[in-house]
Amino acid sequence: MINVLFIGDIVGSKGCDFAEKTVGRLRAKERLDIVIANGENSADGNGITKASMEQLFRFADVITTGNHCFRRKEFTEYFDIKENLLRPANYPEGVVGKGSVVIDMGRYSFGVINLMGTAFMEPLNNPFECVDKLLRDMDTPNILVDFHAEATSEKKAMGFYLSGRVSAVIGTHTHVQTADEIILEGHTGYITDAGMCGAELSVLGVKKELAIEKQRTKCPVKFVESEETPFFNGVKLCIDEKCGKVHSIERLIIR
Repeated sequence: MINVLFIGDIVGSKGCDFAEKTVGRLRAKERLDIVIANGENSADGNGITKASMEQLFRFADVITTGNHCFRRKEFTEYFDIKENLLRPANYPEGVVGKGSVVIDMGRYSFGVINLMGTAFMEPLNNPFECVDKLLRDMDTPNILVDFHAEATSEKKAMGFYLSGRVSAVIGTHTHVQTADEIILEGHTGYITDAGMCGAELSVLGVKKELAIEKQRTKCPVKFVESEETPFFNGVKLCIDEKCGKVHSIERLIIR
């Protein structure tokens, strides 16, 4: 069995620090084999930077991203340099980086696919058609999909679409953990959103006063990471590496 930890959107330096400490405690306790983290908000002020990436790679095997992946132009080149750093696979052809990776773990291999939804998001290529093409070339039964999407309906549809074909479909982007974890068709672990790692008393990791001002006045506001106490949201999966079947999926909330 493979024990896989997926960490929801990590927000800012405080989120990175708390995630690193939490994974350090969990690694031995939960006998973790693979750690995957969504890092598109890991830099202070949004996006991902070289510094935040390097910190995430101290405890994560693969970093996924989403709609903020190219927020920092000076970081763009790293999507071609780092093998286990992903951007959504359904960006148009020719865009820097890649959206999937298969890592060799010795006695088994493990694939990760990063997709982005198109409902209320950027009009990228169709994620359903994109994942079909990727799966044809992934020679492993152990595959986790990070579906970075806004609409619950689109995430649920993707979960059912891939049930029995991948090990897990984990939703990200909303920063709010959902309580709908399930194993579809007795095979595929699914949850609409893994949540976030950042300040609990905040608006998606941002200082609540700033988020309120933005919503109230509709005027531009510079978002700043909240300094409130962080918490950790993630999902732990137990997977049969011989067939990719998920035996258990468990939400984690650690304060």
